[in-house]
Parts: sequence; structure tokens; C-alpha cells
Amino acid sequence: MKIRLLEVLATLKRAGAERMAVSLARRLDPARFETAVVSLFDAFPGGFEPELESAGIPVWHLGKRPGLDLRTIPRLRRVFNDFRPGIIHTHSYVLRYTLPASFGLPAKTMVHTVHNLAARESAFAGRLIHRLAFRRRVATVAVGDAVARSYRQLYGAEPSAVIRNGIDAPDLPPPADRARWRATHGFTENGFLIVSAARLDPQKNPLGLIAAFARAFSGQPHAHLLLAGDGSLRDSCLKLVQELGLAARVHLLGTQTAITELLAASDLFALASDWEGTPLAVIEAMAAGLPVVATAAGGVPELVVDGLTALLAPVGDMDSFATQLARLGRDARLREMMGQAGRLRSAEFGVDAMAAAYASLFERLTHPERKADR
Repeated sequence: MKIRLLEVLATLKRAGAERMAVSLARRLDPARFETAVVSLFDAFPGGFEPELESAGIPVWHLGKRPGLDLRTIPRLRRVFNDFRPGIIHTHSYVLRYTLPASFGLPAKTMVHTVHNLAARESAFAGRLIHRLAFRRRVATVAVGDAVARSYRQLYGAEPSAVIRNGIDAPDLPPPADRARWRATHGFTENGFLIVSAARLDPQKNPLGLIAAFARAFSGQPHAHLLLAGDGSLRDSCLKLVQELGLAARVHLLGTQTAITELLAASDLFALASDWEGTPLAVIEAMAAGLPVVATAAGGVPELVVDGLTALLAPVGDMDSFATQLARLGRDARLREMMGQAGRLRSAEFGVDAMAAAYASLFERLTHPERKADR
């Protein structure tokens, strides 16, 4: 009998946790799993809905309002009644809704993936809910060793499993695609493009990245910074760009659906986060053959090899970050070597390995007697 798996997310926006959950839903063996997805919020422009639709995976949107919205609980319970999941797999802060929605129903296996450092995953009230849930019946997955350490420190227990995020790495596009993207978006072939695919939110420190770019490439008009993402700091980023006189060289692209093409057109990937779990964007950049400059935040050092696939700077040290940007900016040979090494390294973070690990966990939790038989 198939395991009925329900993935529950806050949104289906194009961000790391959402990308991981969608990849998992699409990659699990349909002979063993019947999968559906719930988004608490309604659809946002450019979300992951088309990928789920193309895979034939049902999706519910519950129309949640910003802030605490208790209407979400009965709506979620109706989904539970309709789909009758054997496993409820949660992400982000949604346990505050899935737990009460499941009260009184036949016992469900619940799994929660911790995508970020545990203390950063939710505010104080959310952490209380998580503590209660994890002590009782919710199994937990940490997406990397740094996340697992933060989980132990906060909750005083071991996560049920450590499963690294994975991607479905595309083939490298032909060089003509690089030239075509640049021409379409107004960049010359000899321009130097630094890309950062990240939300414009405090965690990702886009203001620090802009300032570091300004220092590293002062007086170099051929250098451009491309920020792919949106968020609460968008207006602050625009203001800083204007203050630094970089309106012609720093480009806020908004949320991008064609990330593969954007990475292929770029020369260097940068991520200046103040804290992290295991960011998929870094793996995607390596898979695209890009060298990486990043802060050593959270699980980033688990993904890259400092000095081989990336240059790392201490968290918050934007002077060091700017130095690393400038170093790769002037050394084409080093960029090429790091890009090739990163492409090889990215193969260690495949979506198939991630899906197999989750499938094994789901089956073990759903059929514990099978473990005892072995």
C-alpha cells in the first residue's frame, strides 16, 4: 500500500525550503508514495505551482492572512479529511497550524524539517510550540550538521535524521545561451557579472553585499552585481544603491524563475548571509560551474571547500568579503579552477540521494515493525 504524504508549507514562493519540498514531492517513487502539497497562503506570482501541476501533484491553497490566522486550522483539517495522509511533513512555522488541525484524528506520523539554525527558525512562541511537538510525536530532520548542532543546543535532543538538501543539477547550457541572456538583458560579453540568488531579507544581508561590491569593484564600470530575489529590504537596497552611485551597476532583478540561465550568464556567485541552514543556491551555483564567495554562515562550509570551490569570509566581516570578491574578480584562472571543482562537488548533493533518504525515513516511521524484522 502506498504511503500518502502531505507536504505542508507556508507558501510556494521560490525560496530554499519550498524548492526542497517541491523537489522531494516530485522525486519520490510514485509506486511507493502518493504525494500532495498544501500552501497556507494563496498563490504568489512566479511560484512553484506549475512544477507541481506538471507532475500531477495536487495542491491546496488555504488563503491564510498575514499574522496568526486561526481560520487556517479548520481549513487544514478539511484537507486532512479529504486526503487522509499517512505522513504530514511540515516546514517553517506551520506546526502551529498542523498540530491543532490534527487533534482528534487517527494517529498521524508527523515529520518536520528544520531548514535553518534552530533558534532562527521561528520566534519565541513558535519555539515553544516546536519544543512541545518535538518532545511528543513529531520526528525531526536537520538539513546539515550545523543545523543539527543548533537543534541539540536549543532542544537538548538529537534530530531523528540529518538529510542534506539536494538539487536536480541541469546540464551546463551552451556558450550561446550565455551570450543570448546577456544581450537580451543589456550586458556586454566582456562585462563581469556577480550574481546573488537570495531573498532581500536581513538573513541574507544584501545591504552588506552591495557595500562589499562597491569596495571590491570601485572604478570598474564593467563589473555588475545582479540580485535575484525580493523581500523586506528591497527599498533599503535601492536607497543604498542610489547613495553609492551604483544605479547603473547594481541590478535588482526580482524573483527569477529561469535561475539556470541567469547562473550560466554570470561569472561569480556571492552570498553574504548572517545565518544559514544549507542554502540550495550555493549548490546550484556550483552545479552551474560558478566559483563562490560566501560568508561561513551555518552549513555553508559543509557545502563548499574553502580555497578549492569557494572563498569564505567570516560572518559579518564585509571587509574580508570584499577582499575575496576582488581576488576572484581579478584572477580568471582561479575562477575557472574553482568553477570546475565546484561542478564536481555539486554532484555530492543530488536530489535522488535526498529523496531516497526521506523515503527510507518515512517508511521506517510508518512501518517500524520492518526495522525490527531486519
